[in-house]
Amino acid sequence: MIRIFRTIENTIQQVSEGSEGCWIALTNPTAAELIEIASSYQIDIDHLKAPLDEEERSRIEVEDDYTMIIVDIPITEERKEKEYYVTIPCGIIITEKNIITICLEDTPILEGFMDGRVRNFWTYRKTRFFLQILNRNAAMYLQYLRMIDKKSDEVEKKLHISTKNQELIELLELEKSLVYFTTSLRSNEVVLERMLKIEAIKKYPEDEELLEDVIIENKQAIEMADIYSNILSGTMDAYASVISNNLNIVMKILAIITIIMSIPTMIASFWGMNVPVPLADNPYGFAILLLFSAVLTFAGYWVLSKKKMF
Repeated sequence: MIRIFRTIENTIQQVSEGSEGCWIALTNPTAAELIEIASSYQIDIDHLKAPLDEEERSRIEVEDDYTMIIVDIPITEERKEKEYYVTIPCGIIITEKNIITICLEDTPILEGFMDGRVRNFWTYRKTRFFLQILNRNAAMYLQYLRMIDKKSDEVEKKLHISTKNQELIELLELEKSLVYFTTSLRSNEVVLERMLKIEAIKKYPEDEELLEDVIIENKQAIEMADIYSNILSGTMDAYASVISNNLNIVMKILAIITIIMSIPTMIASFWGMNVPVPLADNPYGFAILLLFSAVLTFAGYWVLSKKKMF
């Protein structure tokens, strides 16, 4: 899908045709759309295809007529009616007259610009625009990291009384998300550091502070991801032991119940033999055996409780 946006009278508007100073947004484009954009703006089609590969690494490539930047952005993914966090590449191509973004799907990062919710945003200010994208990207990482931390706290509460693996699997998925985030953030950090040295990207004095903010936010996100990952890893190890201990307690209780219940079972089996037994001719024999079994059962319970088996 191709959408073209342009700032007109300080408001973002979608237009039908591209012109100088517009933003071309490609979302999961078809082969025909890629060929059209490559031909219209003199861009190597392989560079347009690169961000559509989920395994593509973050990088910057400088060509004669344009500069391509690929960064990883966070998204949510629904699996088995649960929400998980992953990353996908997003390409930003800066030409002399336009800026082009390529992504596999719509994301809150770019939707904020399309809806006009981002202040001080103009499509013709290309350097500031892509810095704003990177800034929102770092902020989105921080937001998702807080959500992961909150979700892990909710799972931990369930683990206090759980003897199942479901909660541990949820924590494992969250830990995987943190690994994805950490890897992507470190790749983005390399891109940001290289951006400082590339002369092909015009840097204006008013945008230097924004670039510094982007670098700081990205570093903060890396630190948060590392901290949450370490905490979650330790939590999983601890609660794996807790679940195992809970299971041992349940098994111990079942074993004690089995021992206690085996007393009347054993007595009943003795008097159920097809041989002469005591009290066989006594009219109160059955009641006496029941009483005797009850006494022995409570005696067994008392002995085990004295040994603090319960």
